[in-house]
Amino acid sequence: MGSRWVFDGHIAGIGTASGLRAVVGIWQESPFGPFADVMVQQPSGHRQLLAPSREVAEFIAATYTFDDVTEVDLSARLGHGTLEVDAGPLAISARLGGRALLGRMLRAVPRRLAVNPGWLRAISPVAGILSSGSRTSGTAGSGRREYYGVSDLHTITSAVVSWNGVDAGALAAVRPAVTFGFSSVPPRPGIARVRTTVAES
Repeated sequence: MGSRWVFDGHIAGIGTASGLRAVVGIWQESPFGPFADVMVQQPSGHRQLLAPSREVAEFIAATYTFDDVTEVDLSARLGHGTLEVDAGPLAISARLGGRALLGRMLRAVPRRLAVNPGWLRAISPVAGILSSGSRTSGTAGSGRREYYGVSDLHTITSAVVSWNGVDAGALAAVRPAVTFGFSSVPPRPGIARVRTTVAES
């Protein structure tokens, strides 16, 4: 049996009119303690990881694919209906909306089943149909297999996003899909309740 790492928290996916796309991970429980990280893809396709420590950066970069990895002072706060991110060159201030239709469907699945790797392997093809570009099981080719157990999903209704102090434009769909790994986030900006399991193949 190979090593296995479990991360419990939230993932937010945000697109902008300029083409900058960001995926924010806010992990309440993980092998590294509570932390947040951000994966950014520029309009050019350049993929960058913003991580709070070398240990976290090395683990994530060994699991996903990036063109650049940067350690930054990083904070991400989920409040009542808000998401605030301060991550070096990236700043996000977002407002959260109600539960998405897909979120209501996900809540109908018992959480214990929803995060089970066997279940996630079986439903991965269906996930791609329900949410374009999304998968619940796969690998980025790193020798590690990943499982995304999503148990809730809320919309993001507005966001102010800047990169190096420059406004990235109005909130937009996450298109084209991000290419850090085998799966993207849903095209509609949102925040998901997630348990991610990473296992050595």
